[in-house]
Amino acid sequence: MLRATYNWCLRDRIDGWYQQFLCGDYCDLRTQIEITPLTCGITKGTQLANPWKDGGGKAKKEGDKDQSPKRSASLMQDANLQELKDSRPWYQTIDIGVLQSMPARVNESFSKFFNGAGFPKFKRRHDFKSFSYKPGRVKVKGNKIYLPKIGWMRFYNSRSIPDGFEIKTVTVRQKADGWYVSIRIENKTVPDFPVISDSEIKTITGCDLGLGKLVYLSDGSSIDNPRFATNKKAKRLMRIRQRRVSRKQKRSKNRSKDQLRVSKLHNKIQQRRESYQWDVAKRILKRSDAVAVEDLQVGNMMKRCQPVKSETGRFLSNGQSAKRGLNRSIADASWYSLTQKLEYLAVKSGKKLYRVNPQYTSQTCSKCQHVDKNSRNGEKFICINCGHIDDANLQAARNVKVKAIETYGLNIVKIIKSKMVRRDSSEPVQLSLFEAKLYERSSDINTLPLKGKRRVGENPEYKQLSIWDI
Repeated sequence: MLRATYNWCLRDRIDGWYQQFLCGDYCDLRTQIEITPLTCGITKGTQLANPWKDGGGKAKKEGDKDQSPKRSASLMQDANLQELKDSRPWYQTIDIGVLQSMPARVNESFSKFFNGAGFPKFKRRHDFKSFSYKPGRVKVKGNKIYLPKIGWMRFYNSRSIPDGFEIKTVTVRQKADGWYVSIRIENKTVPDFPVISDSEIKTITGCDLGLGKLVYLSDGSSIDNPRFATNKKAKRLMRIRQRRVSRKQKRSKNRSKDQLRVSKLHNKIQQRRESYQWDVAKRILKRSDAVAVEDLQVGNMMKRCQPVKSETGRFLSNGQSAKRGLNRSIADASWYSLTQKLEYLAVKSGKKLYRVNPQYTSQTCSKCQHVDKNSRNGEKFICINCGHIDDANLQAARNVKVKAIETYGLNIVKIIKSKMVRRDSSEPVQLSLFEAKLYERSSDINTLPLKGKRRVGENPEYKQLSIWDI
Protein backbone atom coordinates (compact mmCIF):
# COMPACT_ATOMS: atom_id res chain seq x y z
CA MET A 1 0.00 0.00 0.00
CA LEU A 2 2.88 2.36 0.71
CA ARG A 3 4.38 1.59 -2.67
CA ALA A 4 1.05 2.30 -4.35
CA THR A 5 0.81 5.62 -2.51
CA TYR A 6 4.33 6.56 -3.57
CA ASN A 7 3.64 5.71 -7.22
CA TRP A 8 0.35 7.64 -7.14
CA CYS A 9 2.07 10.73 -5.71
CA LEU A 10 4.80 10.47 -8.31
CA ARG A 11 2.31 10.14 -11.17
CA ASP A 12 0.36 13.09 -9.79
CA ARG A 13 3.48 15.26 -9.70
CA ILE A 14 4.47 14.27 -13.23
CA ASP A 15 0.98 14.98 -14.59
CA GLY A 16 0.92 18.33 -12.81
CA TRP A 17 4.27 19.25 -14.34
CA TYR A 18 3.42 18.33 -17.94
CA GLN A 19 -0.07 19.76 -17.64
CA GLN A 20 1.36 23.29 -17.67
CA PHE A 21 2.76 22.83 -21.18
CA LEU A 22 -0.21 21.16 -22.87
CA CYS A 23 -1.32 22.35 -26.28
CA GLY A 24 -4.88 21.60 -27.30
CA ASP A 25 -8.47 21.92 -26.18
CA TYR A 26 -7.90 20.19 -22.84
CA CYS A 27 -5.64 20.84 -19.88
CA ASP A 28 -5.97 17.66 -17.81
CA LEU A 29 -4.03 14.55 -18.79
CA ARG A 30 -6.32 12.10 -17.03
CA THR A 31 -9.82 13.32 -17.86
CA GLN A 32 -8.91 15.50 -20.91
CA ILE A 33 -11.42 18.13 -19.75
CA GLU A 34 -11.78 21.18 -21.96
CA ILE A 35 -10.28 24.44 -20.76
CA THR A 36 -12.66 26.43 -18.56
CA PRO A 37 -11.95 28.81 -15.68
CA LEU A 38 -13.60 26.34 -13.29
CA THR A 39 -11.60 23.23 -14.18
CA CYS A 40 -8.20 24.50 -15.27
CA GLY A 41 -5.77 25.47 -12.52
CA ILE A 42 -3.89 28.71 -12.87
CA THR A 43 -1.34 28.06 -10.11
CA LYS A 44 1.11 25.17 -10.38
CA GLY A 45 -0.21 22.14 -8.54
CA THR A 46 -3.74 23.46 -7.95
CA GLN A 47 -5.26 20.36 -9.52
CA LEU A 48 -4.51 18.72 -6.15
CA ALA A 49 -6.89 21.14 -4.33
CA ASN A 50 -6.13 22.94 -1.04
CA PRO A 51 -3.61 25.32 -2.68
CA TRP A 52 -3.34 27.66 0.32
CA LYS A 53 -2.13 27.26 3.85
CA ASP A 54 -4.29 27.87 6.89
CA GLY A 55 -5.20 31.53 7.23
CA GLY A 56 -7.21 32.22 4.09
CA GLY A 57 -4.27 32.84 1.83
CA LYS A 58 -2.55 35.36 4.10
CA ALA A 59 0.86 35.13 5.71
CA LYS A 60 0.89 34.14 9.38
CA LYS A 61 2.87 37.26 10.30
CA GLU A 62 2.46 40.63 8.69
CA GLY A 63 5.55 41.74 6.83
CA ASP A 64 6.99 38.21 6.70
CA LYS A 65 8.18 37.95 3.10
CA ASP A 66 10.14 34.70 3.51
CA GLN A 67 7.09 32.58 4.37
CA SER A 68 4.72 32.05 1.46
CA PRO A 69 1.05 31.24 2.23
CA LYS A 70 0.87 29.00 -0.83
CA ARG A 71 1.09 25.24 -0.26
CA SER A 72 3.78 23.21 -1.94
CA ALA A 73 2.89 20.16 -4.01
CA SER A 74 3.97 17.90 -1.16
CA LEU A 75 1.71 19.68 1.35
CA MET A 76 -1.22 19.53 -1.06
CA GLN A 77 -0.76 15.78 -1.40
CA ASP A 78 -0.63 15.51 2.39
CA ALA A 79 -4.01 17.24 2.58
CA ASN A 80 -5.53 14.55 0.34
CA LEU A 81 -4.33 11.64 2.49
CA GLN A 82 -7.31 11.91 4.85
CA GLU A 83 -9.66 11.57 1.89
CA LEU A 84 -7.63 8.55 0.79
CA LYS A 85 -8.06 6.87 4.19
CA ASP A 86 -11.81 7.59 4.17
CA SER A 87 -12.35 6.14 0.70
CA ARG A 88 -10.10 3.12 1.31
CA PRO A 89 -10.63 1.79 4.85
CA TRP A 90 -7.70 -0.63 4.65
CA TYR A 91 -5.36 2.37 4.78
CA GLN A 92 -6.46 2.84 8.40
CA THR A 93 -3.98 0.11 9.36
CA ILE A 94 -1.05 2.36 8.36
CA ASP A 95 0.31 5.00 10.71
CA ILE A 96 -0.42 8.52 9.49
CA GLY A 97 3.21 9.57 9.90
CA VAL A 98 4.37 6.71 7.68
CA LEU A 99 1.73 7.59 5.11
CA GLN A 100 2.75 11.26 5.10
CA SER A 101 6.36 10.29 4.42
CA MET A 102 5.44 9.10 0.92
CA PRO A 103 4.81 12.60 -0.55
CA ALA A 104 7.95 13.74 1.25
CA ARG A 105 9.98 11.00 -0.46
CA VAL A 106 8.60 12.03 -3.83
CA ASN A 107 9.46 15.66 -3.09
CA GLU A 108 13.00 14.65 -2.09
CA SER A 109 13.38 12.66 -5.32
CA PHE A 110 12.42 15.70 -7.40
CA SER A 111 14.79 17.91 -5.40
CA LYS A 112 17.64 15.53 -6.18
CA PHE A 113 16.60 15.50 -9.83
CA PHE A 114 16.80 19.29 -10.10
CA ASN A 115 20.25 19.10 -8.46
CA GLY A 116 21.64 16.76 -11.09
CA ALA A 117 20.40 13.28 -10.13
CA GLY A 118 18.27 11.02 -12.31
CA PHE A 119 14.56 11.46 -12.90
CA PRO A 120 12.36 9.77 -10.24
CA LYS A 121 11.20 6.30 -11.17
CA PHE A 122 8.16 4.28 -10.22
CA LYS A 123 8.86 1.68 -7.57
CA ARG A 124 8.40 -1.99 -8.31
CA ARG A 125 7.55 -4.57 -5.71
CA HIS A 126 11.16 -5.46 -4.91
CA ASP A 127 12.41 -1.85 -5.04
CA PHE A 128 10.38 -0.56 -2.10
CA LYS A 129 11.61 -2.13 1.13
CA SER A 130 11.69 0.59 3.80
CA PHE A 131 9.47 3.07 5.63
CA SER A 132 10.08 5.63 8.37
CA TYR A 133 8.30 6.81 11.52
CA LYS A 134 8.27 10.43 12.63
CA PRO A 135 9.96 11.51 15.91
CA GLY A 136 8.12 10.70 19.11
CA ARG A 137 6.14 7.78 17.72
CA VAL A 138 8.42 4.84 18.56
CA LYS A 139 9.30 3.54 22.04
CA VAL A 140 12.18 1.26 23.05
CA LYS A 141 12.41 -0.75 26.29
CA GLY A 142 15.25 -3.22 26.57
CA ASN A 143 14.97 -5.72 23.76
CA LYS A 144 11.44 -4.65 22.80
CA ILE A 145 10.33 -1.88 20.46
CA TYR A 146 6.89 -0.36 19.94
CA LEU A 147 5.94 0.47 16.35
CA PRO A 148 2.64 2.35 15.87
CA LYS A 149 -0.14 0.28 14.28
CA ILE A 150 2.06 -2.83 14.72
CA GLY A 151 2.61 -3.03 18.48
CA TRP A 152 5.41 -4.26 20.72
CA MET A 153 7.96 -6.52 19.09
CA ARG A 154 11.15 -8.20 20.24
CA PHE A 155 14.34 -7.28 18.42
CA TYR A 156 18.09 -7.63 18.80
CA ASN A 157 19.25 -4.43 20.46
CA SER A 158 22.83 -4.23 19.20
CA ARG A 159 23.49 -0.92 20.95
CA SER A 160 21.62 0.56 23.88
CA ILE A 161 20.47 4.18 23.72
CA PRO A 162 22.66 6.37 25.99
CA ASP A 163 21.12 8.48 28.72
CA GLY A 164 20.02 11.95 27.67
CA PHE A 165 19.33 11.02 24.04
CA GLU A 166 15.89 11.12 22.51
CA ILE A 167 14.63 9.04 19.60
CA LYS A 168 14.11 10.94 16.37
CA THR A 169 13.44 9.19 13.05
CA VAL A 170 13.08 5.39 13.02
CA THR A 171 13.47 3.51 9.73
CA VAL A 172 12.33 -0.09 9.23
CA ARG A 173 14.10 -1.84 6.38
CA GLN A 174 13.67 -5.30 4.88
CA LYS A 175 16.71 -7.30 3.78
CA ALA A 176 17.25 -10.84 2.58
CA ASP A 177 17.94 -12.23 6.04
CA GLY A 178 15.24 -10.34 7.95
CA TRP A 179 13.99 -6.93 9.08
CA TYR A 180 16.27 -4.21 10.44
CA VAL A 181 15.48 -1.09 12.49
CA SER A 182 17.65 2.03 12.28
CA ILE A 183 17.11 4.47 15.15
CA ARG A 184 18.34 8.05 14.88
CA ILE A 185 18.99 9.67 18.27
CA GLU A 186 19.84 13.23 19.26
CA ASN A 187 21.19 15.05 22.30
CA LYS A 188 21.59 18.80 21.88
CA THR A 189 23.94 19.06 24.88
CA VAL A 190 26.58 16.92 23.17
CA PRO A 191 29.13 19.19 21.42
CA ASP A 192 29.80 18.90 17.73
CA PHE A 193 32.76 17.04 16.32
CA PRO A 194 36.07 18.92 16.56
CA VAL A 195 37.08 20.79 13.42
CA ILE A 196 40.75 20.98 12.44
CA SER A 197 42.05 23.77 10.23
CA ASP A 198 44.50 23.34 7.36
CA SER A 199 47.24 25.12 9.31
CA GLU A 200 47.05 22.54 12.12
CA ILE A 201 47.70 19.57 9.85
CA LYS A 202 51.28 18.31 10.21
CA THR A 203 51.10 14.87 8.58
CA ILE A 204 49.14 13.54 5.63
CA THR A 205 48.80 10.16 3.96
CA GLY A 206 48.19 9.74 0.24
CA CYS A 207 46.00 6.84 -0.90
CA ASP A 208 45.75 5.21 -4.30
CA LEU A 209 42.83 2.82 -4.74
CA GLY A 210 43.52 -0.31 -6.74
CA LEU A 211 42.46 -3.87 -7.47
CA GLY A 212 45.56 -5.96 -6.78
CA LYS A 213 45.69 -4.25 -3.40
CA LEU A 214 42.69 -2.34 -2.13
CA VAL A 215 44.70 0.71 -0.99
CA TYR A 216 48.29 1.75 -1.69
CA LEU A 217 49.66 4.26 0.83
CA SER A 218 52.30 6.93 0.34
CA ASP A 219 54.46 5.50 3.15
CA GLY A 220 55.16 2.41 1.02
CA SER A 221 52.65 0.04 2.64
CA SER A 222 49.49 -1.43 1.16
CA ILE A 223 46.24 -3.05 2.30
CA ASP A 224 45.04 -6.32 0.81
CA ASN A 225 41.92 -6.67 -1.31
CA PRO A 226 40.00 -9.79 -0.16
CA ARG A 227 37.77 -9.81 -3.30
CA PHE A 228 34.67 -10.92 -1.42
CA ALA A 229 32.52 -11.34 -4.55
CA THR A 230 35.11 -12.15 -7.23
CA ASN A 231 37.32 -14.71 -5.51
CA LYS A 232 37.25 -18.28 -6.76
CA LYS A 233 35.23 -19.73 -3.89
CA ALA A 234 32.56 -17.01 -3.92
CA LYS A 235 32.14 -17.15 -7.70
CA ARG A 236 31.73 -20.92 -7.64
CA LEU A 237 29.15 -20.79 -4.84
CA MET A 238 27.22 -18.01 -6.56
CA ARG A 239 27.28 -19.88 -9.87
CA ILE A 240 25.87 -23.03 -8.25
CA ARG A 241 23.05 -21.19 -6.49
CA GLN A 242 22.09 -19.18 -9.56
CA ARG A 243 22.07 -22.36 -11.65
CA ARG A 244 19.63 -23.93 -9.21
CA VAL A 245 17.32 -20.94 -9.59
CA SER A 246 17.38 -21.10 -13.39
CA ARG A 247 16.47 -24.80 -13.38
CA LYS A 248 13.38 -24.38 -11.21
CA GLN A 249 9.94 -23.77 -12.64
CA LYS A 250 8.99 -20.11 -12.80
CA ARG A 251 6.63 -18.76 -10.14
CA SER A 252 7.09 -21.91 -8.05
CA LYS A 253 7.82 -22.04 -4.32
CA ASN A 254 11.08 -23.91 -4.85
CA ARG A 255 12.27 -21.19 -7.20
CA SER A 256 11.43 -18.55 -4.58
CA LYS A 257 13.40 -20.49 -1.97
CA ASP A 258 16.47 -20.66 -4.20
CA GLN A 259 16.15 -16.96 -5.05
CA LEU A 260 16.14 -16.23 -1.33
CA ARG A 261 19.36 -18.25 -0.92
CA VAL A 262 21.00 -16.19 -3.67
CA SER A 263 19.85 -12.97 -1.99
CA LYS A 264 21.23 -14.13 1.35
CA LEU A 265 24.59 -14.86 -0.24
CA HIS A 266 24.67 -11.37 -1.79
CA ASN A 267 23.75 -9.89 1.58
CA LYS A 268 26.48 -11.85 3.35
CA ILE A 269 29.09 -10.66 0.85
CA GLN A 270 27.93 -7.08 1.33
CA GLN A 271 28.11 -7.31 5.12
CA ARG A 272 31.63 -8.77 5.02
CA ARG A 273 32.74 -6.01 2.65
CA GLU A 274 31.21 -3.29 4.81
CA SER A 275 32.88 -4.63 7.95
CA TYR A 276 36.26 -4.87 6.25
CA GLN A 277 36.03 -1.34 4.82
CA TRP A 278 35.25 0.14 8.23
CA ASP A 279 38.35 -1.56 9.61
CA VAL A 280 40.47 -0.34 6.68
CA ALA A 281 39.23 3.24 7.11
CA LYS A 282 40.17 3.20 10.81
CA ARG A 283 43.64 1.85 10.05
CA ILE A 284 44.30 4.54 7.46
CA LEU A 285 43.13 7.44 9.63
CA LYS A 286 45.34 6.37 12.54
CA ARG A 287 48.47 7.11 10.51
CA SER A 288 48.24 10.88 10.11
CA ASP A 289 46.22 14.06 10.62
CA ALA A 290 44.72 14.01 7.12
CA VAL A 291 44.13 11.65 4.21
CA ALA A 292 44.27 12.48 0.50
CA VAL A 293 42.40 10.38 -2.08
CA GLU A 294 41.66 10.69 -5.77
CA ASP A 295 38.30 12.13 -6.77
CA LEU A 296 37.41 9.19 -9.01
CA GLN A 297 34.30 9.03 -11.20
CA VAL A 298 33.69 5.33 -10.69
CA GLY A 299 30.51 5.33 -12.76
CA ASN A 300 32.37 6.62 -15.80
CA MET A 301 35.12 4.05 -15.29
CA MET A 302 32.54 1.25 -15.48
CA LYS A 303 30.78 2.43 -18.63
CA ARG A 304 30.47 0.12 -21.62
CA CYS A 305 32.92 0.38 -24.48
CA GLN A 306 31.72 2.22 -27.56
CA PRO A 307 30.69 -0.10 -30.43
CA VAL A 308 33.09 -0.41 -33.34
CA LYS A 309 31.78 -0.89 -36.88
CA SER A 310 33.60 -1.96 -39.99
CA GLU A 311 33.20 -0.39 -43.41
CA THR A 312 30.55 -2.97 -44.29
CA GLY A 313 28.53 -2.16 -41.18
CA ARG A 314 29.42 -5.22 -39.12
CA PHE A 315 30.20 -4.83 -35.43
CA LEU A 316 33.80 -5.59 -34.56
CA SER A 317 35.35 -6.59 -31.26
CA ASN A 318 35.60 -3.57 -28.95
CA GLY A 319 37.03 -5.24 -25.83
CA GLN A 320 33.79 -5.17 -23.84
CA SER A 321 34.02 -8.86 -22.93
CA ALA A 322 37.40 -8.25 -21.31
CA LYS A 323 36.23 -5.05 -19.64
CA ARG A 324 33.30 -6.89 -18.10
CA GLY A 325 35.66 -8.69 -15.72
CA LEU A 326 37.33 -5.38 -14.87
CA ASN A 327 33.97 -3.80 -14.10
CA ARG A 328 33.11 -6.65 -11.75
CA SER A 329 36.39 -6.21 -9.90
CA ILE A 330 35.81 -2.46 -9.57
CA ALA A 331 32.29 -3.03 -8.26
CA ASP A 332 33.60 -5.61 -5.79
CA ALA A 333 36.29 -3.22 -4.50
CA SER A 334 33.59 -0.56 -3.88
CA TRP A 335 35.94 2.45 -3.91
CA TYR A 336 33.22 5.06 -3.47
CA SER A 337 31.86 3.33 -0.37
CA LEU A 338 35.36 3.26 1.12
CA THR A 339 35.91 6.98 0.53
CA GLN A 340 32.53 7.72 2.15
CA LYS A 341 33.59 5.82 5.26
CA LEU A 342 36.92 7.65 5.29
CA GLU A 343 35.12 10.98 5.09
CA TYR A 344 32.70 10.08 7.90
CA LEU A 345 35.40 8.82 10.26
CA ALA A 346 37.64 11.80 9.45
CA VAL A 347 34.93 14.23 10.56
CA LYS A 348 34.17 12.13 13.62
CA SER A 349 37.82 11.95 14.75
CA GLY A 350 38.69 15.59 14.04
CA LYS A 351 40.69 14.92 10.89
CA LYS A 352 40.28 15.85 7.25
CA LEU A 353 39.85 14.10 3.94
CA TYR A 354 41.12 15.84 0.80
CA ARG A 355 40.05 14.93 -2.72
CA VAL A 356 42.44 15.71 -5.56
CA ASN A 357 42.25 15.55 -9.33
CA PRO A 358 43.36 12.05 -10.41
CA GLN A 359 44.80 13.33 -13.69
CA TYR A 360 48.41 12.18 -14.34
CA THR A 361 48.92 10.79 -10.82
CA SER A 362 50.11 7.44 -12.20
CA GLN A 363 52.20 8.98 -15.02
CA THR A 364 54.20 11.49 -12.96
CA CYS A 365 57.61 10.65 -11.53
CA SER A 366 57.80 11.44 -7.82
CA LYS A 367 61.53 12.21 -8.10
CA CYS A 368 61.81 14.58 -11.07
CA GLN A 369 58.06 15.33 -11.64
CA HIS A 370 58.37 14.31 -15.29
CA VAL A 371 55.04 13.34 -16.88
CA ASP A 372 55.00 10.64 -19.55
CA LYS A 373 52.56 7.79 -20.08
CA ASN A 374 55.39 5.62 -21.44
CA SER A 375 56.98 5.58 -17.99
CA ARG A 376 54.33 3.16 -16.76
CA ASN A 377 54.28 -0.44 -17.92
CA GLY A 378 51.52 -2.29 -16.10
CA GLU A 379 52.41 -2.37 -12.41
CA LYS A 380 55.96 -1.13 -13.04
CA PHE A 381 57.07 2.48 -13.21
CA ILE A 382 60.38 3.35 -14.88
CA CYS A 383 60.90 7.06 -15.46
CA ILE A 384 62.28 7.67 -18.94
CA ASN A 385 63.78 10.98 -17.77
CA CYS A 386 65.71 10.12 -14.58
CA GLY A 387 65.50 6.32 -14.52
CA HIS A 388 63.60 6.14 -11.21
CA ILE A 389 62.11 2.65 -10.65
CA ASP A 390 59.16 2.05 -8.37
CA ASP A 391 55.81 0.33 -8.10
CA ALA A 392 53.28 2.25 -10.18
CA ASN A 393 50.57 2.28 -7.51
CA LEU A 394 52.89 3.36 -4.69
CA GLN A 395 54.20 6.03 -7.04
CA ALA A 396 50.63 7.26 -7.60
CA ALA A 397 49.97 7.37 -3.83
CA ARG A 398 52.99 9.64 -3.32
CA ASN A 399 51.83 11.89 -6.15
CA VAL A 400 48.36 12.12 -4.58
CA LYS A 401 49.96 13.28 -1.35
CA VAL A 402 52.11 15.89 -3.12
CA LYS A 403 49.14 17.16 -5.14
CA ALA A 404 47.02 17.55 -1.99
CA ILE A 405 49.78 19.55 -0.30
CA GLU A 406 50.14 21.85 -3.31
CA THR A 407 46.40 22.22 -3.99
CA TYR A 408 45.33 23.05 -0.44
CA GLY A 409 48.54 24.82 0.64
CA LEU A 410 49.31 22.54 3.57
CA ASN A 411 52.34 23.09 5.80
CA ILE A 412 53.58 19.52 6.19
CA VAL A 413 56.63 18.78 8.33
CA LYS A 414 58.87 16.16 6.75
CA ILE A 415 59.88 13.54 9.31
CA ILE A 416 63.09 11.60 8.67
CA LYS A 417 63.24 8.40 10.68
CA SER A 418 66.74 7.53 11.95
CA LYS A 419 67.83 3.95 12.44
CA MET A 420 68.38 3.05 16.09
CA VAL A 421 71.78 1.45 16.94
CA ARG A 422 72.71 -0.14 20.25
CA ARG A 423 75.38 1.68 22.22
CA ASP A 424 77.34 -1.48 23.00
CA SER A 425 77.47 -2.60 19.36
CA SER A 426 80.84 -2.65 17.66
CA GLU A 427 81.78 -0.39 14.81
CA PRO A 428 80.75 -1.80 11.45
CA VAL A 429 83.61 -3.13 9.36
CA GLN A 430 83.51 -3.14 5.57
CA LEU A 431 84.20 -6.67 4.31
CA SER A 432 85.39 -7.57 0.87
CA LEU A 433 84.02 -10.40 -1.18
CA PHE A 434 87.00 -12.68 -0.50
CA GLU A 435 86.91 -12.12 3.29
CA ALA A 436 83.36 -13.34 3.70
CA LYS A 437 82.57 -16.99 4.30
CA LEU A 438 81.00 -18.75 1.37
CA TYR A 439 79.26 -21.46 3.35
CA GLU A 440 77.89 -21.58 6.87
CA ARG A 441 76.33 -24.56 8.52
CA SER A 442 75.76 -25.45 12.17
CA SER A 443 76.13 -29.20 11.64
CA ASP A 444 79.40 -31.08 11.97
CA ILE A 445 81.85 -30.91 9.09
CA ASN A 446 82.10 -34.71 8.88
CA THR A 447 78.45 -34.93 7.80
CA LEU A 448 79.26 -33.12 4.53
CA PRO A 449 80.10 -35.16 1.43
CA LEU A 450 83.82 -35.32 0.72
CA LYS A 451 83.77 -34.08 -2.87
CA GLY A 452 86.21 -31.43 -4.07
CA LYS A 453 88.83 -29.48 -2.17
CA ARG A 454 86.22 -27.05 -0.79
CA ARG A 455 84.84 -29.65 1.66
CA VAL A 456 87.89 -31.78 2.60
CA GLY A 457 89.46 -31.84 6.04
CA GLU A 458 92.41 -29.70 4.96
CA ASN A 459 90.07 -26.78 4.34
CA PRO A 460 87.98 -26.68 7.58
CA GLU A 461 87.17 -22.95 7.51
CA TYR A 462 85.94 -22.93 3.90
CA LYS A 463 88.42 -20.33 2.71
CA GLN A 464 88.16 -18.88 -0.74
CA LEU A 465 90.18 -21.07 -3.13
CA SER A 466 91.67 -20.06 -6.40
CA ILE A 467 90.49 -21.57 -9.63
CA TRP A 468 93.91 -23.17 -10.05
CA ASP A 469 93.55 -25.10 -6.75
CA ILE A 470 90.47 -26.98 -7.90
